[in-house]
Amino acid sequence: MKGRALGLRLALVVALIGLVAYVWASGEYADADRLRRTVTGFGPLGPLVFVALYALVTVLFLPGSVMTVAGGAAFGPVLGTLWNLLGATLGATAAFLIARYLASEWVARKAGPRLSRIISGIESEGWRFVAFVRLVPVFPFNLTNYALGLTRIGLVEYAATSFVCMIPGAFVYTYLGYSGREALAGHSGALREGLLALGLLATLAFLPRLWRGLRRTRFVEVEQLRQSLGSDPKPLVVDVRGTDEFEGSLGHISGAKNVPLGELQARLSELAEAKQRPVVLVCLTDKRSANAAAILRASGFHHVAVLRGGMKRWNEAGLPIERGARSSIASVACAGAREPVA
Repeated sequence: MKGRALGLRLALVVALIGLVAYVWASGEYADADRLRRTVTGFGPLGPLVFVALYALVTVLFLPGSVMTVAGGAAFGPVLGTLWNLLGATLGATAAFLIARYLASEWVARKAGPRLSRIISGIESEGWRFVAFVRLVPVFPFNLTNYALGLTRIGLVEYAATSFVCMIPGAFVYTYLGYSGREALAGHSGALREGLLALGLLATLAFLPRLWRGLRRTRFVEVEQLRQSLGSDPKPLVVDVRGTDEFEGSLGHISGAKNVPLGELQARLSELAEAKQRPVVLVCLTDKRSANAAAILRASGFHHVAVLRGGMKRWNEAGLPIERGARSSIASVACAGAREPVA
């Protein structure tokens, strides 16, 4: 059975390579205008044919930009963006699943310590990493689809994040195809459409800078925090949960200062002495902490980090906690913990 599965995987790899080589050699794929005429020739079934073709192109490592431009020319900026997104997402998901089926187990067995750490880092980021590679258009789209299939990122998480975060790029290139069609047809307003398309393209170039601004939040793992609490100088731990949670079943980290998120802006003066020292923010998970980090950074705090996973992960790791004045070892199951605002 194992030999049969291996043979099937090898056959799929050979077939995939053969298809890629054939399409590249034919050269017909690269003609966006011919693609547009072919797809529109199917009438009402045109969108379905286009989506399926786009997905196939993505799986075969072919540049999706030709398809995206053809989609804009064939269906206009709105419907073209929708069909482009569906085709790209289906193709990216298919490539993701192919890589997961063909090679993820082999990579897991063969990966050395360095590659294992890289994969673990990507997996810990989850949808955030997928969003990063989709919003910052410097990573090869087709290669990324297969590479992410080698990780344990969830399928739904991967597909949904890809769809949402590909919207800006898909719309810009779809609009380029639409404006090009208008210009070739000699329609009035074609110059305006073209200038707008160029403006959108320039805006897309600023996405990496925007993403870097959104990703300024620095995370620390529970083990990193545990070790740093034994160093000198140790960071100031600020717990932004409510007082009832701070003293509740999950407890709090020894020495942590409780400043609920809703009170943080008004109580910044209490933390002023920590502007030049490391500050680690804690909540139940890490969502409120990330919001608190933005407030502190805007107020001049230079060394701000968020505890990834918050008190849930701290408890799961069995690390020391305090409830009131007493210290104990965390042994509380976190599965039943609830928080109105994570």
